[in-house]
Parts: sequence; structure tokens; C-alpha cells
Amino acid sequence: MSGIETLRELVGVDVGPSSWRTVTQEDITAFARISGDDLWIHTDPERAARESATGTTIAHGNMTLSFTDAFRFELYDYSFAHTTLNLGWDRVRFPAPVPVNSRVRARSVTITAVDDLGEGWYRIITRFEIEREGEEKPVCVADSVARVLVTEP
Repeated sequence: MSGIETLRELVGVDVGPSSWRTVTQEDITAFARISGDDLWIHTDPERAARESATGTTIAHGNMTLSFTDAFRFELYDYSFAHTTLNLGWDRVRFPAPVPVNSRVRARSVTITAVDDLGEGWYRIITRFEIEREGEEKPVCVADSVARVLVTEP
């Protein structure tokens, strides 16, 4: 069975969870430097301890969203694809924070659509639900839109 046929068979099937990933202050600081979002809630542990609702720094929502790439390739085999392009997101929400030193993972990852666009191209929509260990609410829920070029016969 070809890779794209395998993905089609997985439409509606939750393939999570992924492995856990610890979010360190070093990770958060590096993301702040790269993104330019250096608000104190992310980068100043002393002030966050005094003034934030969580009592500590928290990861950026977009940092949490960026973990989806690692989770996607951990849970799905895309070796059949010649090219995989990230086209963006249909919906993104951050229902709960990610305090420093939390562990996060993709609790649920589900392909919701595989559409044939012709000439070997497919559009794949994948729903990610990222959780923080010990938190009932997800920390991120997002629908990824990707385009994949398949070169197999």
C-alpha cells in the first residue's frame, strides 16, 4: 500500500499520543530571542514569580504550536513524500498556559482530510491537541494544512 493510501486510511483515526517534551527556560529564552517576543512573562523568572498568575514564566503560544512539526513526524511516516509544505493553520487556540519545566505532548493527532489536488499533490489537514502533563485542558488545539507531493507510482 502506498504512503498516501495509508494516510487516507488513517482519516479520523487518533494516532497519539506522542512522546513527552520538557519545556525549559533555555528553550523559552531562545524562542523569545528568535521571535522577538521577549515579554517578562516569558523571560524574567523573578518577576514572573512575583507577578504572574502561574508564579513562573510560561512558554509562548507560538512556541507550543511549533512543537507540532516534531510530533507530526514522530507519529506519521512521510518518507513516501517528495516534498512536504506547511501551508498554515485553519484554527489555533491556546486554552491553557505552559509553565516553564512542564512536559508537553500531542495527546491527540488526527488526519481529518486527504484531498487529491492532481499531478501528485495532496492537501492534508491534521488536528493537533497538545497537552501539558497534569493539566486537563489542552494547551494548544490547531488544525494544520499541509501540501504533499507524492512521487511514488
